[in-house]
Amino acid sequence: MALLKDFFYQHDGDAALKGISHKNMLIKQSIIAYMAVNGQCTLAELTKALHISVPTMTKLVGELVGEDIVVDNGKVETAGGRRPNIFGLANTAIYFAGIDIGRDYLCCVLTDLKNNIIVSRTHTPFTLVDDAKCLADICAHINEFLDTCGVERSKILGLGACIAGRVNPQTGHSYMYFTGGEGSLKEAIERATGLGVLIENDTRARCYAEYYSGNTLDEKNVLYLHLGRGVAIGIIADGKLYYGKSGFAGEFGHTPFFNNEIICSCGKKGCLETEVSGIAIENKIVKKISEGVNTILRDKWAAGDSIHIDDIIAAAKNDDNLSIELIEEAGEKIGKSIAFLINIFNPEVVIIGGNMSHAGDYLMLPLKSATNKYSMNLVYKDTSFRLSQMGADAGALGAAMLIRNKVIGL
Repeated sequence: MALLKDFFYQHDGDAALKGISHKNMLIKQSIIAYMAVNGQCTLAELTKALHISVPTMTKLVGELVGEDIVVDNGKVETAGGRRPNIFGLANTAIYFAGIDIGRDYLCCVLTDLKNNIIVSRTHTPFTLVDDAKCLADICAHINEFLDTCGVERSKILGLGACIAGRVNPQTGHSYMYFTGGEGSLKEAIERATGLGVLIENDTRARCYAEYYSGNTLDEKNVLYLHLGRGVAIGIIADGKLYYGKSGFAGEFGHTPFFNNEIICSCGKKGCLETEVSGIAIENKIVKKISEGVNTILRDKWAAGDSIHIDDIIAAAKNDDNLSIELIEEAGEKIGKSIAFLINIFNPEVVIIGGNMSHAGDYLMLPLKSATNKYSMNLVYKDTSFRLSQMGADAGALGAAMLIRNKVIGL
């Protein structure tokens, strides 16, 4: 039986992969990719779609069946005449791993070739810091997950990892974390795991998972606004992720919207993040409490515990006036910024995700009202709004989906 990696990780300089053998390997890869996108199909459908002769297709599909990558699912029902066999991918043949390296968590998923999540685990407590020890801990957690996920590593054909901040997927570099060592973040994780790795921005990975898993495929122009402890957007333009020149597109939180003196994490003043991010709201409530404003979170603050945006959302749902006011204030400011976005992009849908999306109407009502107020009327009417339907593992799932597409050539 051939190694699965032989179908995907090929080197033009390998003498063993020249001539007919090399051509057949490429056709097999195309067969797998076609089935991954279109599902079960007959030999006739494959030959027509891939422009391969019937004898060659029959031979290569037969080899894939023998290698346990493709399954013969028997005869398909037809109106009459000879019934052809229908073939599909084996669910247990190929897997991909996805890792979301968050500021305070590490989420790992294992997916099959059809993007179904087989295993999902979140590691907490975890703190993302820019040093060699943290990177070593991340690699150790990834290896532990790969060793205990229940699937042989030989069947895992790639690993997608997403992380906050500016990321260049082409070079594998993160420009916010782990910049001090030699080589890229991609290379560091590859050395530690022995797998091919793709590095992606976390918001873009969530956007991709949302688009392909959240029933939005009918829309081709989508904005995904991630409101976590930071603020960023993912952009789907004409059905494809938009990257910009070096993969830095989407840093919307660092747009200078305000004339305040608050220094952002990017080093500049007045960024959108300084007023509406989860961290900004956390800082505001602490300031209000220290000034004597009443809230049910006062005891938590008095005990010396940090107040997280999730605590503020929970307090708002428990009718805490200060928490409600801060979330609604952020919602109004976010809505004004979204008006700026939709006037430029004219999207079909704006999806709100991240921790703050859990605030529901406390966030969405002022957000939509402000967007309506500050955007062009025709553009606003063109745009629908909804909260993300994805779970906490959306980033890891999106990263796994992206490495899957890269490996199988989609």
